[in-house]
Amino acid sequence: MTTDHLDQSQSPAVSPLVLGAMTFGTLIDEKTSFELLDRFVERGGEWIDTADCYAFWLSADGRGGASERIVGRWLAARPGARDRVRIATKVGAEPLWKGSWPEHRAGLSRRAISDAFAGSRQRLGVDHVDLLWLHQEDRATPIEESVDAIADQVAAGTVRRVGASNHPAWRVERARAHATARGTTPIDALQLNATYLRVRPGTRPDGVVHPHGVLSDEQADHARTHRLEIWAYTPLLSGAYDNPAKPIPQVYDHPGNTRRLAAVDAVAGDIGATRGQVVLAWLVSRGIRPILGGSKLHQLDAALDGVALRLDDAQLARLDSAD
Repeated sequence: MTTDHLDQSQSPAVSPLVLGAMTFGTLIDEKTSFELLDRFVERGGEWIDTADCYAFWLSADGRGGASERIVGRWLAARPGARDRVRIATKVGAEPLWKGSWPEHRAGLSRRAISDAFAGSRQRLGVDHVDLLWLHQEDRATPIEESVDAIADQVAAGTVRRVGASNHPAWRVERARAHATARGTTPIDALQLNATYLRVRPGTRPDGVVHPHGVLSDEQADHARTHRLEIWAYTPLLSGAYDNPAKPIPQVYDHPGNTRRLAAVDAVAGDIGATRGQVVLAWLVSRGIRPILGGSKLHQLDAALDGVALRLDDAQLARLDSAD
């Protein structure tokens, strides 16, 4: 692939993997970010996921925007790229000032959404996004007001789909009911922390600050019943499945997961894959889109190979019954 355009001579099958751009422009420099984006599209990747607040905790000024700027510069440097990818971004979690998060963040009022999304479109250099996420629930704002704000964007043609990240099921369904009643696009996707292992009851993994941020049985049932997509963030436990230098986090340390890891190892041995690849294949088998936030090309390639695996009925049964 050249540095100024995307090779369109081949059209690989569309991958269910989402490329997470969270640390583009902070931990991951522009050159490497472009290489990851190029490889992702070369191999059939479609969805790129970012947010207006990424990655404020890594930036000198304590504000987000770096990730969207990198994606925007990549789109500008790749003629035709916008026709081949779908862009998802989020609003609501940007700190109001350096060090103010999580107590003081933009939130999901009508004005906050309008202002934040205008900034996102400017940084991305796009006239619309394919999916706009309500990033973290805002109990200070009626969910109906947030829905009305998104409806303005849908009516203007700047938003194609609506999603909710880190929201409880009841708030999502209340938002969907309001959107349906006023004849606008309802939420049809959830973004939550999800992987094969299960956290101990009453705990959350590091990085999941919201009490409803880990995919629960109720949220999964809600999504299945109403045909909502589920996107999974941190599906590979930041590499802990396969990197000996990264132990499995303590919140996953319980007997049930000992059995689940043994099942993953058995299936991985059967098909000649890594633990992480089996986890990705299992998530896809359940209709869940995994989000990869890796910083290296070999990590991206391994994940793309993983989501392309097809586990047979016996392998899925072994994974599903290991509790």
